[in-house]
Amino acid sequence: MRTCFYTTKQATSSGHALNKSSRVLERRPEYLEYRVCVCVCVHYGSVSVSSLLRGVACCLLILSSRLLLFLAEPLPYPSGGGKSFLLSSEDGLESVLGLGDLADLTVANDEAEYSYDLPTNKDAFRKTWNPKYTLRSHFDGVRALAFHPVEPVLVTVSEDHTLKLWNLQKTVPAKKSASLDVEPIYTFRAHVGPVLSLAVSSSGEHCFSGGIDSTIQWWNMPSSNVDPYDTYDPSVLAGSLLGHTDAVWGLTYSGIKNRLLSCSADGTVRLWNPKEKTSCLTTYNVEKEHGIPTAVDFTGCDPAHMVTSFNTGNAIIYDLETSQPIVVFPAQGESTLPAGNHINKVVSHPTLPVTVTAHEDRHIKFFDNKSGKLIHAMVAHLDAVTCLAVDPNGIYLMSGSHDSSVRLWNLDSKTCVQEITAHRKKSDESIYDVAFHPSKAYIASAGADALAKVFV
Repeated sequence: MRTCFYTTKQATSSGHALNKSSRVLERRPEYLEYRVCVCVCVHYGSVSVSSLLRGVACCLLILSSRLLLFLAEPLPYPSGGGKSFLLSSEDGLESVLGLGDLADLTVANDEAEYSYDLPTNKDAFRKTWNPKYTLRSHFDGVRALAFHPVEPVLVTVSEDHTLKLWNLQKTVPAKKSASLDVEPIYTFRAHVGPVLSLAVSSSGEHCFSGGIDSTIQWWNMPSSNVDPYDTYDPSVLAGSLLGHTDAVWGLTYSGIKNRLLSCSADGTVRLWNPKEKTSCLTTYNVEKEHGIPTAVDFTGCDPAHMVTSFNTGNAIIYDLETSQPIVVFPAQGESTLPAGNHINKVVSHPTLPVTVTAHEDRHIKFFDNKSGKLIHAMVAHLDAVTCLAVDPNGIYLMSGSHDSSVRLWNLDSKTCVQEITAHRKKSDESIYDVAFHPSKAYIASAGADALAKVFV
């Protein structure tokens, strides 16, 4: 038996000649279907079943490949209407990215009127961050962390009443992941209760911690090569800064004149010079006229000023010399959440007159330091935004949230360039703090799950 295969191409309008033994079927727009006719001619002689099966398999392979080519047309790139890819409100794109409520981040902005030119060396810092180190030694939530200004070293503070010093060059392989576990090289103990805030001096020689016990402890930083099994050195604790009467929520340090700022649940903001006998230089908001301060920072482009956020939703720039408020950023809009206007964190841009605030109602807001007006506002997370950090070049903003994500934002376009799911929730809380290394390519996050993580 001899087997012959024929392929016919049926068109919508004009007929086409029969092509004999065609192995490659040309695909043309006018062809609607391919029809394979298998003509089996029986002759006297031997019968080859294997030949018949090979021919049928060949035709089926050709037809399946053509069908896949027909179905696998590339989807069109979603139209963003002039917006960034991550800000598109296309329904299809939302389902693909899983952004949900984050698909339309921009709430309001007046950037045309209050715009600033960011540095042009964006490519120098653009990268994708990947988890590298996991810091596992704390027994309760890690409330804050800060890097050494030069070395691959960081300090963490925790609700377990301790601070810990970590050297990222002293690692051991993790058991169940590609990351590296880091063991602390030193543990600081002096607080009676959870430690809530942290600042490292610009020289890296000292660090300061604030606790729920209302004290600020001043520490001499041990060497990064200290032996974890050495005997306790009492000289590590340099002293205590006393004056607050309630929990110390925030600390920040400026190398200019060696100044330390603190804010407390007692309603005051205090300016300190730790090296002077009378450490507390000035006290602000003594009468709680603006509410309870929640965070504090020195203004990057004018070290003679500082900015403080309050639980009322306001943020205020103070003159450090006169102790007077000079710019007030009022709470914007009425939130439906009970504490919607509450500001969890305030940071100042390192080179531009811009203040950024993180809010309980999921917003991040940008203000102009000169006019006090809102520049831009956006829904940035699916839960409260708890922490912010600006990279040393002033190009990227990092935010953390109780939705368990860390997000990297391009400050020029206000778009999210990377999302990292870093921590697990504990009692509906997740990420407490984020930080950029001042001089190396490290970022870090601290969480309620008692972990700190470093990304490279």
